[in-house]
Amino acid sequence: LKASRLEPTPLNSQPSLFLFSVTMGKAAKTGKKLPNAPLAAKKAKAVKNPLFEKTPRNFRLGGDIQPKRDLTRFVRWPKYVRLQRMKKIMIMRLKMPPAINQFNMTIDKNQAATLLRLLKKYQPETAEAKKTRLMETAQEKKDGKETKTKKPTVIKYGLNHVTTLIEQKAAKLVVIAHDVEPIETVCWLPALCRKKDVPYCIIKGKGRLGM
Repeated sequence: LKASRLEPTPLNSQPSLFLFSVTMGKAAKTGKKLPNAPLAAKKAKAVKNPLFEKTPRNFRLGGDIQPKRDLTRFVRWPKYVRLQRMKKIMIMRLKMPPAINQFNMTIDKNQAATLLRLLKKYQPETAEAKKTRLMETAQEKKDGKETKTKKPTVIKYGLNHVTTLIEQKAAKLVVIAHDVEPIETVCWLPALCRKKDVPYCIIKGKGRLGM
């Protein structure tokens, strides 16, 4: 409190109290400024760009179209797809005999591409091409000319035909698909090729061989 010259007054007199209250107010003003209450602080409003307005979607009934979701787990797949998957799981869990397991040892991607390019050069001739070739040969014979046309070298297919060629050692290369159904029809073929010293390979996908 600031010292001031005041005449002594009775305790219950009011002028001294008024002076005390005034001096307290001055002392409070001269001190540190207290921070404002957090609730009293006014938040600055963000300025919205009128070019970019929010258009929130409403996915409730009768609202916007629902987004696309991955429903693969809930699809009822066709029976052949379910059988393929169950067979794959069963093969992984069961012990496989060597005669069946050998069809998992297929040639790699690069070798398969090279093989398929080679096989494409020796595609079997179509029915129209064969008919044209035979007609030309018949016309040459009719004219009395010597026919020197040989039968074209093409791929031979069919299990019985290929088996006969292997037994006769006439086959140069045997290509076997790894997913023949039923597998028992070809599981003995690699053993026959080894016995007759005929080279063979196993390729993935019977569809690639045109079967």
